[in-house]
Amino acid sequence: MSANGFNSPGQPGDQPARQPAAPSPEPADRETICAVATPPGMGGIGVVRVSGPATAAIARAVCGRLPAPRHAVYTSFADAGGTPIDTGLALYFPAPHSFTGEDVLELQGHGGPVVLAGMMRRLVELGARPARPGEFSERAYLNDKLDLVQAEAIADLVASGTEAAARAAQRSLSGVFSQRVDEVQERLTALRVFVEASIDFPDEEIDFLADSDVVERLEATAGAIHALLAEARQGRILRDGIELAIVGQPNAGKSSLLNALAGADRAIVTEIPGTTRDVLREWIDLDGIPVHLADTAGLRETGDRVEAEGVRRARAVLAGADLALLVVDLTEAPDPQLALLDEFPDLERARVVFNKSDRMTRDQTVPATAVPATVVSARTGAGLDSLKAAIRESVGAGEQTEGGFSARQRHVDALRRAERHVAQGRARLVDEGAAELLAEELRLAQQALGELTGEMMPDDLLGAIFASFCIGK
Repeated sequence: MSANGFNSPGQPGDQPARQPAAPSPEPADRETICAVATPPGMGGIGVVRVSGPATAAIARAVCGRLPAPRHAVYTSFADAGGTPIDTGLALYFPAPHSFTGEDVLELQGHGGPVVLAGMMRRLVELGARPARPGEFSERAYLNDKLDLVQAEAIADLVASGTEAAARAAQRSLSGVFSQRVDEVQERLTALRVFVEASIDFPDEEIDFLADSDVVERLEATAGAIHALLAEARQGRILRDGIELAIVGQPNAGKSSLLNALAGADRAIVTEIPGTTRDVLREWIDLDGIPVHLADTAGLRETGDRVEAEGVRRARAVLAGADLALLVVDLTEAPDPQLALLDEFPDLERARVVFNKSDRMTRDQTVPATAVPATVVSARTGAGLDSLKAAIRESVGAGEQTEGGFSARQRHVDALRRAERHVAQGRARLVDEGAAELLAEELRLAQQALGELTGEMMPDDLLGAIFASFCIGK
C-alpha cells in the first residue's frame, strides 16, 4: 500500500517486467472501444475509458497486471516497449457490474493533450477502436443497464445550464421519469387485457364494455398521461430553455429591458430611434429557467437598407419565439404601438410590457390589451419581478422547478400522441361501442409510451439520439 492510500505496484516510475501480448481481434459486433472521457484541452486530470471483451487483456498490457475489481491502483501506463506514457490511477470494473455492462477500464492520468493522444494510440494498438459519440451510453442501454430516458439524462446532466436543470436531469437519471411512464404503461396493459377479453369472448354473459368502469378507467388513464405531459413540458423547458423575443417600435425601451433582465449593460441604449439594427442575443438564468433573450430592431417602415434588414430579422425572430414581449412606451400614444400585435403569429405566446412607468403622469391610466400585460420601468427596475413571474407562468413553468425531471421535445411529442390515442379510443367506445377500435387505440398509445424508454424504437432514431452525446459518454 502506497503512502497515498492506493494499491501500488511499486514506485511511480517503475516499468512492468514483461509486456503481455496484445489481445486478439474481436468480431465487429463485439469490438472493444476506447475514448477520452474528459473535455478537450489541458487539465490536471485526463480520463481514458475502455469497454468491451478485450478490456482485461488491454489492462494487463498497459498496466502490467489486471487491477483488482473496483479498486483504484496507482501504476504506470506503458507503451509497447515498456516505457511509461504516464502514471496515474487504473480502475477495472468487470462485467456485468459496470456502466456499460461490459468489462470497463478507466485510466486516470494527467490532462495534457499529448499524453492523452499517446494513451489513445496505445489502446488502438492493442485492438480497441475509438468510440463513436455516445457509444458507452448506447452499450449501457443495449445491455439493459439503463433505459433510453436515463441514457438521455446523462447527456442532459452534462449539458445543464442551470442548477435546476442539473437537478432535474439527475432525477431522470435516477429513474423518476421512467417510473412514471411505467405506471401509465401498467394502466394501459390492464385496460387492454380487459377490453380484449370482451373481444375474444363475445358470448359470455358479462358484457365487459357495458360496465361504466371501463370509461372511468380510460378517463383516469388519460388524466395520468395529461399530468405526466405537463411535467414533461416543464422538464423540456428546464433542459432547453425558452426563446424570448423583445419587440416593439423604435425607442420603446427594448434594449433597456434586455439590460435590466440580464443585469448588465449588454445592449447600447441611446435616445436615437433605430439604435439596434441587428438581433442582440443574451442568455439568462430566470430562477432556474434558461432564457435566450433576443433584442430586436424597432418594427417600423424605413428606407434605410441596413435598418430594413434589421426589421426583417426582427420579424423572423418573432415568428420562432416561444414567447414574445411587445414593449410599449407609456410616454407615447399606445394604440399605434399595440397595433403591432397584429403581426404576432400567435397571441397565446404574446405579452405586453408597458415600459417607462417612472415617467407616467398622475392622471395617466394603463390601456386595456388583448393579451396579458405587465407595467415596468426598465430604468428603475420597478415591476421586473412581476414580469419574471409572468414569463415563467406564460411558458408553463409554474412557481416551482424542484421535484421535476428533465425531458426532451421527443418525450413531449410521444406523450401527446399517447394522450390523443386514449382520447380517440374513449370516443370510439362511447360513440360507436367499437371495442376493436378502442383496443387498437390503446395499443398505439402504449407503443408511443414505449418510444420514451426505448422499448419500441427504430434503430436509425436510436443512432441519431446517441450521436448527439459527447465522445466518452
